[in-house]
Amino acid sequence: MIRVRLIPSLLLCTLLAVPWQARASGLDDPFATRAMLSPPPAERGVCSNLSTDRAMTLNDVVEIALCNNPQTRASWAAARIQAARLGSSKSAYLPTLSLQGSLSRNASQAAGVKSSSNQAQGSLSASYLLFDFGGRRANLENAEELLIAANATDDATVQTVFLNAVQAYYNLLSAQASVEANRIAEASAQESLAAAEARYAAGAATPADRLQARTALSQATLNRIRSEGDERNAMGSLANVMSIALTQPLQLAPAAKMPPDLVVEKDIGRLITLARERRPDLQAADAQIKAGQASVAAAKASGMPQLSLDATATASRASATAGSSNSRNGSIGLTVTVPLFTGFNTTYQVRAAEAQLENSIASRDQLANQIALQVWQAYQTMQTNSQALRTADDLVASAEASERVSLGRYKAGVGNILDVLTAQSALASARQQQVTARYNWNTARFALAQAIGLLDLTALRATGGTDQNSVGQ
Repeated sequence: MIRVRLIPSLLLCTLLAVPWQARASGLDDPFATRAMLSPPPAERGVCSNLSTDRAMTLNDVVEIALCNNPQTRASWAAARIQAARLGSSKSAYLPTLSLQGSLSRNASQAAGVKSSSNQAQGSLSASYLLFDFGGRRANLENAEELLIAANATDDATVQTVFLNAVQAYYNLLSAQASVEANRIAEASAQESLAAAEARYAAGAATPADRLQARTALSQATLNRIRSEGDERNAMGSLANVMSIALTQPLQLAPAAKMPPDLVVEKDIGRLITLARERRPDLQAADAQIKAGQASVAAAKASGMPQLSLDATATASRASATAGSSNSRNGSIGLTVTVPLFTGFNTTYQVRAAEAQLENSIASRDQLANQIALQVWQAYQTMQTNSQALRTADDLVASAEASERVSLGRYKAGVGNILDVLTAQSALASARQQQVTARYNWNTARFALAQAIGLLDLTALRATGGTDQNSVGQ
């Protein structure tokens, strides 16, 4: 017979089983699982001193996007869910305590005699799983790997939002530069019209010259109007990535002189290898495979025997007309649970876990192939845009010289309006290509960094200065 003083002993053993660090972290997180999470946006330093009331740099745009975008909040919340599940898996290593109590009153009457009785009973039960053929360990490993996968997925989401913000930022700068280029082209067309009208008034030009100049001016005005519409659309896209009101006006500071010091590497094979080591989504896929292996072990262990230590302490008091009685009793012992037949449930759980593992391996291999292709395409795009930028600069310089010569010859009376309009059209086209090449090159560098898995705020914050180059220089 075990006395009720067993109860304090069981409570003491339970408290001693909890690590001191876990108890110190607070009852809301006794296993300190939050320390295993990637830091939230606020702790990454991207949610302080944010303002859209000033000219924003690329760094400002990225930080506001990372802080406000729902994708980053959702991915971090998913990681928190998995951290809580990890804590639930760790709880299997601790005893469980349950307290039960009951209070009843019975009344009866027989042969004119009334009788009543009261009964109160309380019991405390404790159970501790001693051995289960590795089931707890497998479930814990599964939860740990899934948390690693959730953290890596959170990092991948951050990089995706980062790149989206970069692309939206440069798209808006490109649209603004296109507007400026079209305004310059419109001003040039206006100057050509003025020259044609002056020559017509002097009797040195035909009405056709003036009509052609007016047509060119109307086309330049139409191009400028369309580019202003593209600018407004680009501004809305950037506001959407930053999760701010679409109606809020945005002002961007000039782009930095040099993009972040990302990977400058000519060995594409090395870049692909680096991507397979650094890409967070591939790390998440590897963790999913390890979690799947643990799931298979857990499914197999579910069909094995379990050994538990169980203890119960009970106290009851009964009172009746004839008198009252008190009783106390307790028990402690080992319990072996052997699942003899589960309707083949364990068999199919194991098969499902093995199939899920095969699926995870195939998905990881497919992702690795996709990453290799992404790195290859991003690298080739950056190389192409780099060459295009240098060629576009030469093209603009040549087109500007040609336009000046043609317009000067026409004003001097030795050229014709078609040569002027052709040169101005070529110059407008060259400026547009220069704008596109300039910002495509910047975007391509960030896209390559994201493809490799090296896109973060560290490199971005390390750069400073502004790009004072304007359209037409």
